[in-house]
Amino acid sequence: MQRLINNPDKVVDDMLKGFLRVHGSHVELSMVNPRVIFSKRSAEEPDRVGLVSGGGSGHEPAFLGYLGKGLLDAVAVGEVFSSPGPNAFLEAIRGADRGNGVACLFGNYAGDSMNVQMAIRLAEDEGRCVAIVKARDDIASAPKNAAEKRHGIAGGVLMWKTAGAVAARGGTLEEVIAVAEQTAQHTRSVCVGLAPCTIPAVGKPNFTIDAGNYEFGIGHHGETGQFVAPLENAQKIADSMVTALLDDFDIQAGSEFAVMLSGLGATPLMEQYLMAEPVIGALQRQGHTVWHTYVGDFVTSLDMNGLCVTLLKLDENLKSHLSFPASALGLASL
Repeated sequence: MQRLINNPDKVVDDMLKGFLRVHGSHVELSMVNPRVIFSKRSAEEPDRVGLVSGGGSGHEPAFLGYLGKGLLDAVAVGEVFSSPGPNAFLEAIRGADRGNGVACLFGNYAGDSMNVQMAIRLAEDEGRCVAIVKARDDIASAPKNAAEKRHGIAGGVLMWKTAGAVAARGGTLEEVIAVAEQTAQHTRSVCVGLAPCTIPAVGKPNFTIDAGNYEFGIGHHGETGQFVAPLENAQKIADSMVTALLDDFDIQAGSEFAVMLSGLGATPLMEQYLMAEPVIGALQRQGHTVWHTYVGDFVTSLDMNGLCVTLLKLDENLKSHLSFPASALGLASL
């Protein structure tokens, strides 16, 4: 393993030191918990519902990069691919609470769910009002008849964006949760992996993808996909990804979508844009409209080579919220 690290067991701590050093004008560290980071810019919106998220490290710019005005107020930061503890989520909730309630919007992983629920019970004991929505866009992580078990991946960014817009516009906690849930219900993602990632503390990949093959439906932590196949050209891979997503929506032609293509960490931006053309073309050939396409590294998986394609089925309400101004480090391509 050749990586730019100090101690492989301290990569998250060292990353946070650098992040705070570089972006100290935008974010600040909790004085109570060293794994909780607050947005300074969201403090410019003093009366709104608070937004909290968090999860394992290794997915940068998630979750830190979405702290900002019109977005997240606080995030809890876990070890690589590991959930933050309940005390971290509790401190994030405390810091985000302006007295109008807190929406905790996170990915649907077992550790996150357990720790968030524990944090909410503690927060409620303090008299705080907290509600949750789980992103669950990864169609390969569970079958359609068990969609509530699906993991949240890059689609969570769009949920933070729409919910943040409602909060910034003065919406109630119920209204923020409603649009977050609407976004979650209408978002689908699927990933392809070309090469595995390496967790620094492990020092070698914890799974393999043989040269000349790719894995369809791979998870952000290297979870097994739906199948492994010989590597095809970009057009065929894009067609298969769009087909799988549309089949899961089970909709007729004429829908309008926001499209997100997120690299998984080692995917050149050249290839992300290269894939954008066949993805958009596949949707249009199926009779659908693409309202906007986002391309960049939005939610990664350390140094995995691969791509996540996310579709959000739109209505005028969601389009309005996606268009609402927001400011955060991870939004350069939004």
